[in-house]
Amino acid sequence: MKEYKLTDWLPTTKKEAELRGWNELDVIIFSGDAYVDHPSFGTAIISRLLESRGYKVGIISQPDWRKKESIQVFGEPRLGFLVSAGNMDSMVNHYTVSKKHRQKDSYSPGGKMGLRPDRAVIVYSNLIRQTYKKTPIILGGIEASLRRLAHYDYWENKVKHSVLLDSGADLISYGMGEHSIVEIADSLESGIPVEEITYIPGTVFKCKDLDRVYEPILLPSFDEVKEDKKTYAESFAVQYENTDPFTARPLAEFYGSRGYIVQNPPAKPLTQTEMDDVYALPYTERIHPMYEKLGGIPALEEIKFSLTSNRGCFGGCNFCALTFHQGRILQTRSHESLIREAERMTKDPEFKGYIHDVGGPTADFRQTSCQKQLTKGVCKNKQCLFPEPCKNLTVDHSDYVSLLRKLRKLSGVKKVFIRSGVRFDYVVADRDKTFLRELVEHHVSGQLRVAPEHVSDQVLKYMGKPSHSVYEKFLHEYDAANKKTGKQQYAVPYFMSSHPGCTMKEAVKLAEYVRDLGFTPEQVQDFYPTPSTLSTCMYYTGIHPLTGEKVYVPRNPHEKAIQRALMQYKNPANRELVLEGLKMAGRMDLVGYGPKCLIRPIREHSKNISSESRSDKNRRSSGKTKTADRKNRIGGKQANVRTQTNTRKNTAEKKKTRGGRR
Repeated sequence: MKEYKLTDWLPTTKKEAELRGWNELDVIIFSGDAYVDHPSFGTAIISRLLESRGYKVGIISQPDWRKKESIQVFGEPRLGFLVSAGNMDSMVNHYTVSKKHRQKDSYSPGGKMGLRPDRAVIVYSNLIRQTYKKTPIILGGIEASLRRLAHYDYWENKVKHSVLLDSGADLISYGMGEHSIVEIADSLESGIPVEEITYIPGTVFKCKDLDRVYEPILLPSFDEVKEDKKTYAESFAVQYENTDPFTARPLAEFYGSRGYIVQNPPAKPLTQTEMDDVYALPYTERIHPMYEKLGGIPALEEIKFSLTSNRGCFGGCNFCALTFHQGRILQTRSHESLIREAERMTKDPEFKGYIHDVGGPTADFRQTSCQKQLTKGVCKNKQCLFPEPCKNLTVDHSDYVSLLRKLRKLSGVKKVFIRSGVRFDYVVADRDKTFLRELVEHHVSGQLRVAPEHVSDQVLKYMGKPSHSVYEKFLHEYDAANKKTGKQQYAVPYFMSSHPGCTMKEAVKLAEYVRDLGFTPEQVQDFYPTPSTLSTCMYYTGIHPLTGEKVYVPRNPHEKAIQRALMQYKNPANRELVLEGLKMAGRMDLVGYGPKCLIRPIREHSKNISSESRSDKNRRSSGKTKTADRKNRIGGKQANVRTQTNTRKNTAEKKKTRGGRR
C-alpha cells in the first residue's frame, strides 16, 4: 500500500502550500465539508481537476465563520474564490423535516455538529466579501445549484432571492461543474473581468440589462413569484422545461433596481472519456491527516468501498432534485475505469472482500434512455418511465450485467452489492430477466431495498412514480427469481408519508398495506420540501406546475404527524393519532378486534370484561389470532417483523440491508 506524504493532499494551510513551493495560490476553495480527497466529494473533484490544468489550488474546509481570520489562511488568490456548502445542502444537513436539529454531521470530523453555518454558501461568501471587496467569488455545489433562481425556502416558509444576490458572489457554477469551472478559470486567467463572464453554459450571472443575453426567456419577476403562487408555479414549469443542455434557452429573472439574474443553459454532459479522466485524477482517496485524531469522517466510511459508475437519472421522481442538478442524460464510466478503481480498492488493508455498491443516482441505469437524447436532448413534455415506459426507451441491462460479472471475478473480491438501488419498473420492463436473476443470485444480502414510496395510484401520480401494480409485478418476478436460485431473500420497501396528493384516506390505505405486509417500519420518511423539486413546488403552491392541476397538500404539522403515526399504528404511543386519522378518513371500521383492524377500542373497564367481550375474544382465538395468522403467512415460522418484509408474505430474521431509494 502506498505511503502518502502531506504534499500528496492539496494544501490546507500556508505552511502546506510552502512545502509545495507555492507562495501564491490561483484558486482557494471553501467547503462546508471536511477535506476528503476522494472523488465522491465535490471539493476533491473540482480541486484536482483545476490542479490538472496547472492551477495552484488551496482548500479551506469548515472555516470558523465567526472569525474573519479563518478565511485569510492563504491571503488573496490570484484568480478567485470557489465556495460550496459541501456534498449536502447545509439546511438539510442540519435539520430534520420537522425542523429539529440533527445530532450528527457525517461530513465533519467524528460526526460533530456545528462546524458549518446554516446557509453556508451565503455566510462564507459574505465573510469573504467583507475582506476581499473585488476578488471574484464563484458559488458551486448542490446548495447553490438548487437556489440559483428565486425559490421556495421550507425553513423560512417563504420565497427567497437567488442565492447569487444574497451571497454577494459573482457567478454560480450549477449542476455538474467540471466543464464550467475550467472555463471560468481559463477566462479569469486570460484577463476577462468576472462581470463579463456571461457566456459559459452551466453558469448563472448578474447583469443590469439583457443586451448581451441571446434570446432569453423572461421569467416572471421576483416580486411577481413572491406575491402569487400561481405565477410561481408557472415560472417553475418554465425552469423545469429548460434543464436540458441541448434544448434549454437562457432564463432571466428581474429583481427591480438590482437588475437581472440570468441562467445560461446547462453544460453538456461529460463523455465517457471525460468521466474516466475525472476519476483517474491523483486522489489519495483518504481524509486529510489533520482529522485522524478527531474520529475520521463518517461519510467516507459509507462510500470508501463503493464505486460510482454513473451520473444523471431519467427516472423522473418529482420529489428528487436530480433533474435540476445532474440532469436526465446518463453519463457513465467505462468498465476499465471502474475495474482499475476496484483493483486499487482490493489492496487497501481495510478491504474485507466486499464492494458495497456499484451505482449512482440509480444503479442499473448504464446508458441514455434513448439515442435521441445525445443530439436533440430529453423530451420537454414527457417522461421516460412515467406514467409508463416510453416506446422509445432503451431497456437493456446487458452492460451492467457484464460490468458486475467482471467485478465479481477480481482477485480479493468476495461479494459485490448494489446499495444505491435499482428501478424496479425498469427491471420489470426488461424482457430479458438475466439481470434480475443475477441480482438475486449474487448482489443481495438477505434484503433488497426498493422504493415504491406509496400504494395509492393517486399519490404515485403526483410523485412521478409508476402505478402500484408495477411494484406488485416486480415482487412477483423477484419471488420467482429467488425460488429459482434456491434463496430466501426479501424486498424491503421504502414508503413516504405526507407527500402532496396524499389525503388521510390515502394515508390509511398505505397503513392497511403495511398491516397486510406484517411489518412496522421503525422509521418513517416524511416528504421533505427541499429546493427545486416539482413536489416542493406543489407543496408551496398547491398546484402541479406542469398541468396547472390543484393538489391537496398535507402541510399542518399535526396532520403530518397523523399520517406518520398511521404507518406505525402498532406503537401504543401513536394510538390517539391513529384514531384521529381513522375518524378523519371515515374508516372507523378499522377500530375493533378483527384481523384487519389497526387499533382496538378503548376498554374503560378492563377488569370487568363483559361476557360479550369474552365471547368475541374466544372467537378470535379459534385459529384466527394475530400470531397464527402471521405464522401462516411465513410458513409457520416466527419472525422479527419490526423492519423487514417478504415480498408478499412477511419477513425473515434481520440481516444487513443493501439497496437504496429509487
